[in-house]
Amino acid sequence: MKKTILLFAVLALSILSSTDTFAQKFPRLDVSPLDVAAYPSDWRNSDKLVRVIYGRPQLKGRALSSLAEVSDKGVWRTGANEASEITFFKDVLFGGESVKSGTYTLFSVPGDKEWTLILSNVRNVWGHYTYDEKDDVIRVPGKVSESEKSIEAFSIVFNEVEGNAVTMHLGWGNTVVSVSLEEEVDLEE
Repeated sequence: MKKTILLFAVLALSILSSTDTFAQKFPRLDVSPLDVAAYPSDWRNSDKLVRVIYGRPQLKGRALSSLAEVSDKGVWRTGANEASEITFFKDVLFGGESVKSGTYTLFSVPGDKEWTLILSNVRNVWGHYTYDEKDDVIRVPGKVSESEKSIEAFSIVFNEVEGNAVTMHLGWGNTVVSVSLEEEVDLEE
């Protein structure tokens, strides 16, 4: 009987000590988690026009102007952490400018009445620290409007306008920046 109790005690001690030895260390949750916006947004529709992967910073009582500074010089990563990436699955007109299908980094230059949205060839970058204008594919204006309610977490959504035209909206605080997007139709077909 004593041998059985001793065996169970050793077995229990072994199990308890082994769980700490093999436990995985996971990082805490990101306060600016990644999100994805796509058009069409229906997950069942795999024939997408566009997808944006971006970090979602939150205001947490801070002014938008302190987080996405209005400046004629500096660029913003258009989100948090890694710079946002936008993928066009078809050739498109982005803000009226022709862009080939592919993945680009989305930067922006905030302004009072208009933001400049920038598509860059450089990908997989942290923030905007390595941004260089020579890597720009295009720069287009984004129209600024005011939202009815304050948007706590930076968000991107797409709204269908008509036909193959879509508007991309970037919203944060009381600011909404809008830019047109549509599939480029080849007239030669």
